[in-house]
Amino acid sequence: MKKIRIGILGASDIAYRRFLPALAKSEWFDYIGVAVADWQEWGGGYEETSYQPLLQQKMKKAAKFTDGFGGRIFVGYRNLLLSGEIDAVYIPLPPGLHDRWCRRALQAGIHVFVEKPCTTDFKRTLALVRLAKEKGLAVYENYAFCLHRQMKMILDLVGAGELGQIRLIRCTFGFPHRGETDFRYQKESGGGALLDCGGYVVRAAQMFLGDGVHVCMSALHQTGKNGVDLYGSMVLADQNGREAQLAFGMDNAYRCELEIWGSRACLTAPRIFTPPADFAPVIIIRGQEERRIETEPDDQFANALDCFFACIADREKREPVTEQMLCCGRLVREAVEKNILK
Repeated sequence: MKKIRIGILGASDIAYRRFLPALAKSEWFDYIGVAVADWQEWGGGYEETSYQPLLQQKMKKAAKFTDGFGGRIFVGYRNLLLSGEIDAVYIPLPPGLHDRWCRRALQAGIHVFVEKPCTTDFKRTLALVRLAKEKGLAVYENYAFCLHRQMKMILDLVGAGELGQIRLIRCTFGFPHRGETDFRYQKESGGGALLDCGGYVVRAAQMFLGDGVHVCMSALHQTGKNGVDLYGSMVLADQNGREAQLAFGMDNAYRCELEIWGSRACLTAPRIFTPPADFAPVIIIRGQEERRIETEPDDQFANALDCFFACIADREKREPVTEQMLCCGRLVREAVEKNILK
């Protein structure tokens, strides 16, 4: 199969730091370029002339992409989508923009690789999945940690009975406040701890409890100036009564940990979500004795790109991927509905 031509909507930090280095190593994709928003797409009350200084800032940022990885700059997201030069697009925009640009990409016949969450509303995610199916296209939500080597090793250890029967899963992901101008703290941009770091812990629990998992309760603390939840927690359970206790926050001390408590031993992975490509995560198993397993470094973004390509090349591989995405979206919706603090 020929290489897939791919572009990027928005010169974001994660696109530059993680996506493009992984893309450069991929045998499946050709990088075409990055698009910056024109004045109509940016909104915010700008007229074409008043937008020019901001556009120049964005062009300067996009120039780093071309300097480091080639490709070219497109002015206007729609101009990239309608250029005829790409088969797929990476969308690392703020979550509040995902639905609009995922939809436009699919309508243009383009496969979509979108940063989490796919959208800010479960019904919209479901509608995008249906549209992609109608068009014969792939839509892929990027929870890259699921494909890291350490997660496969953890799943294998649990499956082999190393921990005995699972009694409890605990998972935490949080980081210090990043400033009110960050999109995470803007409600209109799709901000909020649940949609950002909360999705990670939900997705991790889902991997061990399965698609039949449901939310028992949640507590979303909406103490932000802009009406977004800054931190929260929830309890999930599967049909057999196994539980996961999850906590997340974007005004917290940094934590990024998975713990699985079994009848025979307890497993801890202290860097489960964000290991750099050159970092060797450690898995700790405590039973009668303590055992430390150092996994090899792995590029989870490169693995996600491989999975995305597989979904493009083989329609049958899309179904389980989209089902996992929809399950995560459903659980996030349930967390909002069962928030005891509303």
